[in-house]
Amino acid sequence: MRSTFKVLFYLKRNAPKKSGLIPVMCRITVNGKIAQFSCKLDVEEKSWNVKSGRVSGRSIVAQEANRMLDKIRVGINRAYQQISDRDNYVTAEKVRNAYLGLGMNHETLLAVFRQHNEDYEKQVGKLKSLRSYWKYCVVYKHLAEFVEKRYKASDIALKELTPAFITDFELFLKVEKNHCNNTVWSYMMPFRKIIYMAVNNGLLQRDPFFAYSITKEETKRGFLTKEEITLLINGTFKKKSYELIRDLFIFCSYTGLSWTDMANLTEANLQTSFDGHLWLNTNRQKTGVETNIRLLDVAKHIIEKYDGMDKGDKLLPVPCYDNCKNSIKVIAKRCGIEKNVTWHMSRHTYATTVCLSNDVPIETLSKMLGHRSIRTTQIYAKITAEKVSRDMEKLAQRIEQMESFICQAI
Repeated sequence: MRSTFKVLFYLKRNAPKKSGLIPVMCRITVNGKIAQFSCKLDVEEKSWNVKSGRVSGRSIVAQEANRMLDKIRVGINRAYQQISDRDNYVTAEKVRNAYLGLGMNHETLLAVFRQHNEDYEKQVGKLKSLRSYWKYCVVYKHLAEFVEKRYKASDIALKELTPAFITDFELFLKVEKNHCNNTVWSYMMPFRKIIYMAVNNGLLQRDPFFAYSITKEETKRGFLTKEEITLLINGTFKKKSYELIRDLFIFCSYTGLSWTDMANLTEANLQTSFDGHLWLNTNRQKTGVETNIRLLDVAKHIIEKYDGMDKGDKLLPVPCYDNCKNSIKVIAKRCGIEKNVTWHMSRHTYATTVCLSNDVPIETLSKMLGHRSIRTTQIYAKITAEKVSRDMEKLAQRIEQMESFICQAI
């Protein structure tokens, strides 16, 4: 028995645009069951012919709109015919999905994103970092929620993506997820990479990110001063775990390692170099860049203090990240430090208070921090007022005779 099939174009009058134009919708009916979608076309209500489901008149606007509607109708008819020839039954939803590309493998946004994440996960620990993988997973989760809320769908065809979809998703992250500009930036960049990949693979003809722009705002990178490090070291704690976490924070402040890279250290990372000094040789998990750090006495002392206390093969007995990041805030407050101390602040402290303030060249620091570009190091590093004062004092001493001559001459 052949199914009944009908295509109808109508205006969505309850959702007019700010311009006053009304969106045109397409309704597919198969055996009394309905599926519908937006035609991505807006028209003036007075120009719409309800009976014919077309725009009245012979203007260029009317001709282009009707040409677009005819193209949609032809595409739907073709999809219906293909499903009828291939399957035992036809539904309105199958026809709509086939026309929109939803029935085609990996040609929907979330399907492509999901496949990317699965491939990415296989490279974690080899070519890719776990942190980047988590970022892609978070972006996928937000996109899935956005598509569900905005489009009442479990996925959306790549061909349906428009610049408006991109800006609407950004607004969703800012308003509904309450994320700040830089967090939104960090989520939009992985999304953009997925779209670039789809374009390069021929899954998308046009890039919906083409005219999109978002700029990361510069933020102040916090660090501890010498005085604050002293407060931290002089702190006494009833809980042994607080002493351990304090010591680990100091270790990171004197090596520049992130929490993850510190937690991954083993005896194999310790090597005596040609200069006779003990060095840490490791690869940053975030970027995979090799980094070589000479161990200062403070870091060596902490390693010796906790030697053999880890149950596995790790160099240090490092608690879980959540425990460390939450405890260091409590520890800092108890030591009289008023700043909101984060664990990553230890890395900034190494860059600023330990290295740059003691005349370590920024090129050397960049190498030890494992940065690909010295620009990144310049963002991390802050020159303290103490160093500026010291440098100016050196300058004054060097040009003292010249200044004396000039002052006498004028």
